Amino acid sequence: MFAEAVTWDLTVSLINATVQLDQPQGDGTRTVGTGFLIDAPRADGTPRVVLVTAGHVLNRMPRQDARIGWRVPLSDGSWRFTPAPLTIRDGESEPLWISHPDHDVAVMSIEAPEAFARAAIPSGWLADGYTFARFDVAPGDEMMSLGFPRGLSANRAGFPILRVGRIASYPLSPVVAFPTFLVDFTVFPGNSGGPVFMTGASQRRPGVPRPEHPFIAGVLTQQVEMDSERLGIGVVVHASYIRETIELLNQAERAAAEEEAAAIAAE
Repeated sequence: MFAEAVTWDLTVSLINATVQLDQPQGDGTRTVGTGFLIDAPRADGTPRVVLVTAGHVLNRMPRQDARIGWRVPLSDGSWRFTPAPLTIRDGESEPLWISHPDHDVAVMSIEAPEAFARAAIPSGWLADGYTFARFDVAPGDEMMSLGFPRGLSANRAGFPILRVGRIASYPLSPVVAFPTFLVDFTVFPGNSGGPVFMTGASQRRPGVPRPEHPFIAGVLTQQVEMDSERLGIGVVVHASYIRETIELLNQAERAAAEEEAAAIAAE
């Protein structure tokens, strides 16, 4: 019972760290996606919250500001959905996010309300190139995903919708050869960018090790279609590439800091 309670609490942690991203397009429509927050301190220990999403979600938002769906707890136990502006491009319309050069992953450092900064998931929960082998992850294993299909929330408070599916592809490793994998669940516009994860409660084959806490297996990037027909299959980019993209963010921030320091020294 205790293990089940811990799994539930940690699943709720992932729910709390997942947010809706959107940008009105001026014609009554809006571009919608999903993002999730990672606690990724800088090398000097400075706290930093990193927003993770699919690269195409931000690429399809041409304006300078998008919106991020914060949620505020109220004194009566209810919640209020409070979307706020999120600047995603600078004054010259250049992206403020970092994209992976080969995969549909984007990250950016953001300022989050205190409650969301606390809810951000430790970067250690991101699967690395050995996680699947360590837990013998295989086709048929259950994975969960969080998102906002067609902009729909679980309720008026703006919480994401939880979906469950099974890994539908083989082999899963080595990751460098198989950077994406398939999960058997229906994906809609708005789901892109959501976390795909496994918990100790996930249904698996008998006798295989269960993770002691959830790990984020990857980021959902697209649905599989053939001849404009949805096949009810999602494509997931392995979390190793989230790790790589965060490291690219680290490099960009270090380079910017060195450039600023050099400019100050030259004055």
